[in-house]
Amino acid sequence: MFSSDHAGAVFFDVDGTLVPRTSSSVFLAGFLGHRDALAKAEDAYASGDLDNRQVSELDAKGWAGVSEEQVSGWLDGLPLVSGITETVGWCRRNGLVPVLATLAWSPVGSYLTDRFGFHAFSGPRLETIDSRFTGRVACHFDEYDKRDFALARARELGLAPHSCGAIGDSRSDLPLFASVGLSVAFNASTGARAAATVTMDGGDLRCVLPVLSRLVTATR
Repeated sequence: MFSSDHAGAVFFDVDGTLVPRTSSSVFLAGFLGHRDALAKAEDAYASGDLDNRQVSELDAKGWAGVSEEQVSGWLDGLPLVSGITETVGWCRRNGLVPVLATLAWSPVGSYLTDRFGFHAFSGPRLETIDSRFTGRVACHFDEYDKRDFALARARELGLAPHSCGAIGDSRSDLPLFASVGLSVAFNASTGARAAATVTMDGGDLRCVLPVLSRLVTATR
């Protein structure tokens, strides 16, 4: 039995969704020196030729010796779609809990949560010793973990999955799309478009607000 003071929750993807046309990992790999190799690996993940674990381990090696403070500074330049602040604010005003459900590394999720006021974030974790990355993965996290994270957050909030929405763009969003009441493919791949309730394109996240309003009216 679900009971909540919230109308619902909205789970936002990061890479390709809030970060347009690329991923936060590829952006950071430009500083770390392995951008081209990672971009190829992410394309292989999108096509199903590599799994998330393989891509994560390749990427993690490039972080060896880098400090957490360096990464935080680089993230200030992360390219983002317009309208994130306004969309998160709209969600909160309308009883929708905004959550990051992402495969981006935890420093990215933490940064975006602090900057924009998301309720929580998911993601894989990199091993650190004395505030420096070791080049190893501390905790893997794939598209099914992403779905399970979102459903667990919904339960904690007293929300049924059908009162939740997800906004994403790619393969990593498909299990979550299949588990919530409303899914929005935003600037998305062919597979995500086929799986979503609604498809939208644009450079401003606020274009999804009329669709998210369905979650609000459904509970009134």
